[in-house]
Amino acid sequence: MKIAVLTSGGDSAGMNAVVRSVVKIGILRQVSVLAQGCETYIVREGYEGLVRGNTQEYVPYHEILADPSATQTTRRGAQTNLFENLRFGDGGLLRDGTSDHPSGRSLKGRYIVRVGFDDVRGWFAEGGTLIGTARSKAFRTPEGRASAAYNLIKEGIDALVVCGGDGSLTGADVFRAEWPSLLESLHAQGKITPEQLAKHGHLRIVGLVGSIDNDMSLTDMTIGAPTALQRICEAIDNINSTAASHSRAFVLEVMGRHCGWLALLAGVSGGADFIFIPECPPEANPWENYMCETIQRHRQIGKRKTIVIVAEGAHDANLQPIRVDYVKDVLTERLGLDTRVTTLGHTQRGGKPCALDRTLPTLQGVEAVNALLEATPDTPSYMIGVRENKITRVPLMEAVAMTKAVADAIAAKDFAKATSLRDPEFLQSLENFFTTSTLYTEKQLPETQVSYSILHKSIPSDRLIGAPAGGMNAATRAAVRYCIKQGHTPLAVHNGFRGLLDDNIHELSWLGVDGWTARGGSELGTNRTLPDVDLGAVASRFQEHSLNALMLIGGFEAFNALLILDNARKLYPSFNIPMVHLPATISNNVPLTEFSLGSDTSLNALVDACDSIKQSASASRNRVFVVETQGGKCGYIATMGALAVCILFFFRLVLYEDVHWISVWNDQTGASLVYTPEQGMELDSLRDDVKFLKMRYGLDAKGKSEGRLVIRNECASTVYTTDVITKMFKEEGGALFDSRSASLGHTLQGGVPSPMDRARATRLSLRCMSFLEDHHARLQAQPGRVKIAPEESAAVITIQGSSLEWVPVQAMVRHADMKNRRGKTVWWAGVKDLVEALAGRSELLGG
Repeated sequence: MKIAVLTSGGDSAGMNAVVRSVVKIGILRQVSVLAQGCETYIVREGYEGLVRGNTQEYVPYHEILADPSATQTTRRGAQTNLFENLRFGDGGLLRDGTSDHPSGRSLKGRYIVRVGFDDVRGWFAEGGTLIGTARSKAFRTPEGRASAAYNLIKEGIDALVVCGGDGSLTGADVFRAEWPSLLESLHAQGKITPEQLAKHGHLRIVGLVGSIDNDMSLTDMTIGAPTALQRICEAIDNINSTAASHSRAFVLEVMGRHCGWLALLAGVSGGADFIFIPECPPEANPWENYMCETIQRHRQIGKRKTIVIVAEGAHDANLQPIRVDYVKDVLTERLGLDTRVTTLGHTQRGGKPCALDRTLPTLQGVEAVNALLEATPDTPSYMIGVRENKITRVPLMEAVAMTKAVADAIAAKDFAKATSLRDPEFLQSLENFFTTSTLYTEKQLPETQVSYSILHKSIPSDRLIGAPAGGMNAATRAAVRYCIKQGHTPLAVHNGFRGLLDDNIHELSWLGVDGWTARGGSELGTNRTLPDVDLGAVASRFQEHSLNALMLIGGFEAFNALLILDNARKLYPSFNIPMVHLPATISNNVPLTEFSLGSDTSLNALVDACDSIKQSASASRNRVFVVETQGGKCGYIATMGALAVCILFFFRLVLYEDVHWISVWNDQTGASLVYTPEQGMELDSLRDDVKFLKMRYGLDAKGKSEGRLVIRNECASTVYTTDVITKMFKEEGGALFDSRSASLGHTLQGGVPSPMDRARATRLSLRCMSFLEDHHARLQAQPGRVKIAPEESAAVITIQGSSLEWVPVQAMVRHADMKNRRGKTVWWAGVKDLVEALAGRSELLGG
């Protein structure tokens, strides 16, 4: 099978990751028992490239290998599809932007270009789309689509991956529907043979959504949206300091013509005072009064800065556009604020992709190839989407129809319907924004006041590397503002249970936590001390401060602390209060939950570091860097980081085998290295790693080797340390490659929290507050003075699939490996095999 991939419409970060994934997986994927792998092509300039086709012939590419003998070592000399499709010589032209350069090798006159495994190496670290995109007027005509069909048939291609917005995907589905009639017409004109007509009678198409607006229905996230959000939040963080310095107001315009996701999430993550989005215009009329009243309340309590975010498609309840310049004039004239306007424009599209825009598009590319291979004339065209961390297939036109229904609802002024048609988190994020940004003049509940206590717990490993996680402060800010809104008293406990015993407790204020969303680390401090250091004294402090509820923010240590407190309820009545654990740890090692606060921030820190390290390695041409990461005895950071930075292979302690996804992949690529706690790292496996490195460098073009990375979890082995592996590679590399090491250490814990961690922290924290409030009311409803808290009132909030689930801490124990401080099963286990397959290790070494 021959597969082509194109990018269309507006560019977005992550498109290159899609192209890379489709090309590599297409080459590796076993088509049938008799056919091994596919031929892969890219289409330059989107649909316009299909219409133009190839007017120039491919010029064969010849190169001298760094070690010609390497061809005899791949699968013991047997030819593999990877080796046959290693390079076709045009990858560098596409990456360097010299594809149409008139001198030397050129792609001029060639728009449907065959590419090999190494031709797309390293692409997913690049922003935009290296293969180009264009809005084609010609493709919108029947004649243009006929030309596109002819150009594909001429190259023998009848499988197409399209990455673009709803317009691009609609065009793909129309193309597929017309395909039989287009081929009949071409055959009648004598442009294709009867054999071509019979062979290519069915066009396989699959769509992936590339859009920074996150405006497609039936998927939680579109490709490019996380990176665009990160650019916006970076701008807001930078503006905040100058706004506070001059006590100014800033009005920011962000993209989002028909969808307010960017403005909404930026408002939640950046701590904005007011937002305007298409789906939910201000209900107040005139809205100017409502906005000014909201901002004036903030200013009256001493807030020095004001941030208003306006989506470019914002309008009022009568669909009249709301422009940033007008908002500026209102703030200046009515409130007397020194106001500035900042339009972020195309800076939101640019720059390298964040970690999420590397991993998700890669996994979506895998599913796109699978969908093409399984497609029949009777199956619909599929769109590859994502629900939380699960890759999904949905009928393409269903998603397009629902997306258009949002625009129709807005046009009909049915804004409730418009918000309901967005993904499930959209409306919840909108409510979260109002909760955390509005200073209410009256408490929202008339019931008895509740005293909430908030503790940050550190997450130590066996090497005591535990520390704060990105998002802890955002979670605290959300909890404090919810408490104040509801009329409760938020008490902060500094330095964990040690601080509680030292009576280091004080009440937090609405303004005092205002700037906490963008702060890394933990403003309250963390401590590894568990409550059983002195349960009696801890209970006494609970009683002394009349605590009615407790929220623990931390990792496995916080889970352990909650378990200790729950077990002690029968001995200490003051522990009979609602208690909740919000997982926050870069290790992502809390059982059952698929994500913890801080893990996304840590992945982004790892990606940034590894991009810099790989740049150094590539400058040296033949250098392998062994990069050591944190994570304790949980391999999440090493595994997902490896997927995001294009490593050769990696060493980690944990890999579980009871996830169905892994078995599907192994059937296609053969065995990969698996380091489990029982097996550990073996000398035989390391010998294979050295063999693979020699083979891989030997297959590089002479003088054009690239630097490569190996990622090692710090606890992968006590014998085969980072230093030992580095020295081994250096000794065995000989003239082919050198080796160096780099330990990322605590850099993975620090820095500004990612927007995804901030938004997730707000969402989870507010759910925790609702949980505590609900269980407090139930407890108070019990007859008598003595209250007995039920087991379910001490729980952990977990992300499972697309929903939030409360799990009693006693039930969590059954899913926890208490000795190794991690869950017994994890959703990301099979990713290791994919990482090594994308590096070519499985294919070249064989089973």
